[in-house]
Amino acid sequence: MAIRRFESNGRYSNVVEHNGVLYLTGQLCTNPAADIKQQTKEVLEKIETLLEKYGSDKHHLLSAQIYLKDINMFKEMNSVWDAWVSQDNEPARLCVEATMASPNFLVEISVTAAVIK
Repeated sequence: MAIRRFESNGRYSNVVEHNGVLYLTGQLCTNPAADIKQQTKEVLEKIETLLEKYGSDKHHLLSAQIYLKDINMFKEMNSVWDAWVSQDNEPARLCVEATMASPNFLVEISVTAAVIK
């Protein structure tokens, strides 16, 4: 089985496809000055764009890993997640508090999804 790597930079690939599954690296927002809701919205939009670009969509998510700078933001992040996630197609998911690469980032999300195209 071939492994295909997309948007690689010498350190990591933004997307990897293998055996009908897409693996997305952790996605961050483009505006780290935004609040948790806006950062989550931006990250989910980036994920949706990448999934569609490489042959999947949010209805075919398999798993999601969510990293929050502060677990006290869980409820606010979930308000955006719950509005975005495909009902009856919810992925296996984890959500943990983590030290972020930059203190301005409040959320990072990584997903896997089945290829459909």
